[in-house]
Amino acid sequence: FSWDCYILFQVLDNFPVLLYILAAKTLLLCLAFAGTKIYQSKKAEAALKRQQELKRKAESNLTEECKKDD
Repeated sequence: FSWDCYILFQVLDNFPVLLYILAAKTLLLCLAFAGTKIYQSKKAEAALKRQQELKRKAESNLTEECKKDD
């Protein structure tokens, strides 16, 4: 065997391990992106709730002022 063939067989021997590492890396990346997406959606939902609450308070203050004027 020449040196090149030896290296090729070494790589082929480790091929299943390399596939497991690739699969684990892919899974980690998917989980990271999913976690980021969930975080962003919850953050956006909280901001929307806050905005709706401020709008409700402003409307209720407006109706109270209208009742006081009557």
